[in-house]
Amino acid sequence: MKNRDGEERIARRSLDGRDPSLRWLRWLSVAAAVLTYCLIVLGSTVRVTNSGMGCPGWPLCSGHIGPIDKFHPLLEQSHRYLASIVTVLILALAALTWRLGPKARFMRAPVIASVAVIAVQIALGAITVVTDNAPITVALHLATGLLFLGIITATAVTAFTGATRSRSWLSEPGYLAWVAVVGLFIILISGSLVVDGGAQSACKSWPACSGSTAPSGLVALQLTHRSVVLICGTIVAIYLTTLVRRTGAFDAQRVLALAGLLLLAVQVVAGAFDAILGAPPWLADIHLALASALWATVVAVVALTRSITTPKIPSARALS
Repeated sequence: MKNRDGEERIARRSLDGRDPSLRWLRWLSVAAAVLTYCLIVLGSTVRVTNSGMGCPGWPLCSGHIGPIDKFHPLLEQSHRYLASIVTVLILALAALTWRLGPKARFMRAPVIASVAVIAVQIALGAITVVTDNAPITVALHLATGLLFLGIITATAVTAFTGATRSRSWLSEPGYLAWVAVVGLFIILISGSLVVDGGAQSACKSWPACSGSTAPSGLVALQLTHRSVVLICGTIVAIYLTTLVRRTGAFDAQRVLALAGLLLLAVQVVAGAFDAILGAPPWLADIHLALASALWATVVAVVALTRSITTPKIPSARALS
């Protein structure tokens, strides 16, 4: 017990600025989070432009590293190169966390989770190519990518705040926070199923689906997604509004909550136009980019809330 408390005091002193050795850890985690977001957006572009099979082989593109002189192979291979960069950053983050020892003890759990999820994501990427972009593998690939974005976002927040130990992962941020996170993830998955199922243009009216001539199954899928957005989106809005009203100072937590509310509103508007305009590829890409930004923002708010509520480490005098 004393050894663990000693490790946490070392980590706390590092985060207070008395030890600059964690600076690289912080910026590596931020770079990984930003590039992961770019990776998801680029993956969406690959999907909406039907470039997923631009490179039928894996990991090389038809046996070549590059350059690629055609649009679809170039887009797909660029996505793979960016995935490789993110992987290298995650491995560097893991190596640095291990090297820093007790100073980075609070980073071990999120970093291990990041390494595990990105390994699964790489395997799914290969399976997606081998199965010729089967809808189920594409959906799983996106779902895992969003999960990874959430984990690496939480990792970046932890690198700056140093959440070390809490009594309960569920009770610390609050149950409403976790319901909002799960609800938002369900929204993202249902939206992915709409795209992969070919139902994105099934209803060219909003919010109802009147006068549609699309098959009933596609209409039902689109209406299910809209119902999920209504219910889960309301929960997310309530959670973020509660944080904005509860926080006294205009601090990072309140800024992120306000940004989340703005992104949620813009996302709903983009979804409405996406339906009315018949889901043009460029708007579908923007729709997912906004959804991913909202996801990362809400996860960051929850991670920040957990770090704020983490019990303070007692001083050496108190321990003695």
